[in-house]
Amino acid sequence: MERRQQRNASKWDWKQFFTKGMAKKLMVAGIVAALCGLLIVNIFIWTSDVNKLNKPAPQPTIIYDQNGEIASKISNSSIEGVGIKQIPKEVIHAVIATEDQRFYKHNGINYFAIMKAFFKNMLSGDIVAGGSTVTQQLAKNVFLTHERTYTRKVKELIITKKIERTYSKDEIMERYLNQIYFGEGAWGIQRAAKTYFGKEASELTLSESAMLAGLIKAPSILSPFKNMEKSVQRRDLVLSLMEKEGYITQADVKKAKEQPVVLNEEKVEDEYDGKYPYYVDHIIQEAMTKYKLTKNEVLSGGLHIFTELNPTIQKGTEEVYQNDNFFPASQNDQLLQSGAIFIDPKSGGIQALVGGRGQHTFLGFNRATQLVRQPGSTMKPLAVYTPALEEGYEVFDLLQDRPLDFGGYQPKNFDWQYRGEVTMYEAVVNSYNIPPVWLLNEIGLQQGTKAVEEFGIPLQEKDYALGIALGGMHEGTSPLAMAQAYSTFANNGTMVEAHAIQKIEDIDGKVIAKWKSKSTAVTKPEVAQKITYMLSGVVKEGTGKKAFMEGLDIAGKTGSTQLPFANEGGTKDHWFVGYTPDIVGAVWLGYDQTDENHYLGTSSSGTTPVIFKEILEKSKSVLSDEKFALTTVEKKYKIEIKKIKEKEEKVRKEKEKEEKEKNKGRGKGKEKNKEKKGKKDKERDEEEEDEE
Repeated sequence: MERRQQRNASKWDWKQFFTKGMAKKLMVAGIVAALCGLLIVNIFIWTSDVNKLNKPAPQPTIIYDQNGEIASKISNSSIEGVGIKQIPKEVIHAVIATEDQRFYKHNGINYFAIMKAFFKNMLSGDIVAGGSTVTQQLAKNVFLTHERTYTRKVKELIITKKIERTYSKDEIMERYLNQIYFGEGAWGIQRAAKTYFGKEASELTLSESAMLAGLIKAPSILSPFKNMEKSVQRRDLVLSLMEKEGYITQADVKKAKEQPVVLNEEKVEDEYDGKYPYYVDHIIQEAMTKYKLTKNEVLSGGLHIFTELNPTIQKGTEEVYQNDNFFPASQNDQLLQSGAIFIDPKSGGIQALVGGRGQHTFLGFNRATQLVRQPGSTMKPLAVYTPALEEGYEVFDLLQDRPLDFGGYQPKNFDWQYRGEVTMYEAVVNSYNIPPVWLLNEIGLQQGTKAVEEFGIPLQEKDYALGIALGGMHEGTSPLAMAQAYSTFANNGTMVEAHAIQKIEDIDGKVIAKWKSKSTAVTKPEVAQKITYMLSGVVKEGTGKKAFMEGLDIAGKTGSTQLPFANEGGTKDHWFVGYTPDIVGAVWLGYDQTDENHYLGTSSSGTTPVIFKEILEKSKSVLSDEKFALTTVEKKYKIEIKKIKEKEEKVRKEKEKEEKEKNKGRGKGKEKNKEKKGKKDKERDEEEEDEE
């Protein structure tokens, strides 16, 4: 008995010890495991990378014209983001009331909702419910797949906690509303507002806000375009939830329900999206090269870019380039190409540009700014006549026009004729080739090449030759560079660097880039006026006559280049660089790939000046009737012009007299031949009668 009692006592002690010790150990082990688990979870949270959310939702960059009006929009994303300030509070309240009532109270996870969903899934034997908060949905949409597995759910919870520790509630809501899908191809609240109601997100009414919030659950089923009845029922449910949560009153609910649902039946197309494509291409390039912005920043950063674009001139230029009647016929396998650019000579602001004909390619080759071709005779005023006038030569000084040989280089006039001597004015107006080469040789090649570089046109080592007088360059230059150079003449000798962008503001309105004017005094005002005087003559009576417009002062120079193969009847490039007191333009015409089957068969006088004139015709409403300030120059050369006209008239009369004398002789000869022919015909007829 005693032993039995001892055994029982021993057994009782062991049970007590086991019960007390084990419970304590289990408790300690549980706490340690929980702490380890918590530590591991926090390590996962700490090491999770949610920096992807640091990137603001893609927002279109807005382009403004010189009047501060919206001209175009650019974006590279299907999502069009908006800031939290542009989202009505009704939208936010509708989403919270519907998707996550405790959004501003929890730390990213609604544990009650998760437990409820867990038991629901257990009962069904499958994952049918999620209990996700707005933050969880954001984590899933941005970082995870939409598969329904417990592994994905764990990852989602970890990323959710990281998001909550990194961003404020407003930042989370903003990112959520810019990422969520609303159906009908609309990602984000801004696109949804435009798709369903044809308006900006900031303009949404309470009724519309509730309807869009209701779509989030099942956008394809609840779309008002597909099922208006279901969509309205869902809207009403959202309104009642908003009232329950205290965001709106019963009167608000009643008023919202009474509002008719007016859907946007038209296809959502932003009237500014894709507008002025070539000008926009140049803006993007300028923003990247001049202001060191990345392509993504420009396309998706929600920037506001204020430009020098003149919508009237830009539209006019595009209209001309869309009309094939203003261009020579192309070969079937290659479109005859062209590029044109217009700038303000006083500010250097690029008013308009078109970089090609045919279908536009986004950020493709821009022939107005990126083309590099030999400029032909448009180089003569820059390389020869300006430095010659600076050296003391005068507009009506005589220049040599005879066969010349400069160490093997033998320039020829386009008509293969020689006139012995011509004035500088005549040489410019008629675009003779020998006089400028002779003149450049006289003043010195160095003076000419230095002048070209001062006009902002860089030269290569191979360009330092007398051929530069005729635009002979190893590679060439662009319409942009030529227009900028000629702006010197329109701006009294001062050249302002051409630019398209005035300033760039970020999404918050902070100026991040601004144009700083860069001007160069290239030549004296008097020299610029003399050049303008001669180039006005080109348009009035010379090779640029087809650019002439009644009531508008225009000066300019035509240019063409030789083919790279033997063909005296064709040319490779056609140019016209012209200007008024208000605007300077350069037009280029040619094939991208010139060969024996693709070249220009006409002279430049009949092509590029016509294009230039048509663009100015369409831009007349924004051009002034200001005249060139040439009073002093014209007065000085009035006597010279009179002498030239008298000389030309005398030559004309002498030629007419010679022609008459020749024609008299030809007439008598014709009569004798006619008599002889008649006699022979009569004899032949008599012979034929005898034979019969």
